Amino acid sequence: MKIIIVGIGKVGYTLAKHLSAEGNDVAVIDKSQEAADKGGDSLDIMCLRGSGLSTRALLDAGVRETDLIIATTSSDEINMLCCLTAKRLGAKHTVARIRDPEYAHEVSVLKQELGLDMIINPELEAANEIGRVLRFPTAINVETFAARKVELVAFRVVKGDKIVGKNLAGIMNDIRFPILFCTAVRGEEVIIPDGNFVPAEGDLMYIAGKPSAITDFFKYEGKYQKQVKTAVIVGGGRIAYYLGLGMSRLGMKIKIIEQSKRRCQELDELLPDCIIIHGDGTDEQILEEEHLEAAGAVVTLTGRDEENLLTALYASRLRVPKVIAKINRGNYEGIIKEMGVDSIISPKNVTAAQIIRYVRALRNTIGSNVETLHKIADGRAEALEFVARESTWNLGVPFKDIRFKKNFLVAAIVRNGSIIIPTGNDCIRTKDNVIVISRSSNVNDLNDVFEA
Repeated sequence: MKIIIVGIGKVGYTLAKHLSAEGNDVAVIDKSQEAADKGGDSLDIMCLRGSGLSTRALLDAGVRETDLIIATTSSDEINMLCCLTAKRLGAKHTVARIRDPEYAHEVSVLKQELGLDMIINPELEAANEIGRVLRFPTAINVETFAARKVELVAFRVVKGDKIVGKNLAGIMNDIRFPILFCTAVRGEEVIIPDGNFVPAEGDLMYIAGKPSAITDFFKYEGKYQKQVKTAVIVGGGRIAYYLGLGMSRLGMKIKIIEQSKRRCQELDELLPDCIIIHGDGTDEQILEEEHLEAAGAVVTLTGRDEENLLTALYASRLRVPKVIAKINRGNYEGIIKEMGVDSIISPKNVTAAQIIRYVRALRNTIGSNVETLHKIADGRAEALEFVARESTWNLGVPFKDIRFKKNFLVAAIVRNGSIIIPTGNDCIRTKDNVIVISRSSNVNDLNDVFEA
């Protein structure tokens, strides 16, 4: 596909990197010559200096032949106008990053009036992801599929866990819960396990199943924690706003610590059910005064990775049950995990995964088959949801009689509202929602998991 990305900041760069790696013809427009040069040199793609509102820049980038334009500048208004202009010049599809909460309730109107095919709000998506973890604090990460009927949950194996030293076949025979061990991360290795795999201390394991079955498994392991009742958010930006709004509506007691007095006043008006504290969230005295150690969870959401890292480590040292840190730089993720903070949120990666799903749906010649896409295992594997169609191969054939490609696993099937954790005797039927785990990063269709 021919794709133009306008704006090569954090989100734009991440998108350009992933989309070009998947074989798309990517061009970038940025008003900064330095940013354009950096993108061109490191990604080996065409980068042009110019404004996303410039007809000349869009034409030079090939907008008339473009399948998709993605506007990711820091200005919502520029992104919207850029997409409108590109559509009139011939771009087939448009995606705009729109972050301002004032536009959040106008999505349908904006899409209709401006001809936008997709609107993405990175901060809202990040807040939703954090919210899922706060509702299931035992987990390091929670992804949902099939209208939340199926969850994919990551957890760390620790010394004393009942599954340590047993192979998965034996574990499944012992527990008899309808779950499936889908992926294991051991050091730098990502494994799609079979029944002979033996979990070890330190492994990051992903399991799939309906929420009640996953809860039963964690109770069996002695890991179960109830939903967080109180949370302290350090940093009062847009993610904090969306998170505070959503969690307070669920009855969670939220306290937000923000350094800007003006922003505190804004949040106080916007979030009447939250407690807003004016102060430096990295100041140990402030954190002691606000009894950080008594919180059910701490979420660090300042604009600086270093501050988020230090505050998260401090909260972990106080043994706060759940600590989540926003980190934008990938090179910090390994450090923070080694120090005991497993739950990391990256808005740019959340956004990239959403848009990549959309791109793959567009690229799929038989229709929008990719329903959901989540990057897992630090981006080294994917969890995808497909809808089986008449053109899907091997319909009605038992799994034991199908040749699957290496490094793929069917984790769950949702059929008429019922969840099936597949065995060799199960099969795929039309209209099934099929959740697949893949170590490949270029899966566009359910047929990609089968040997021809």
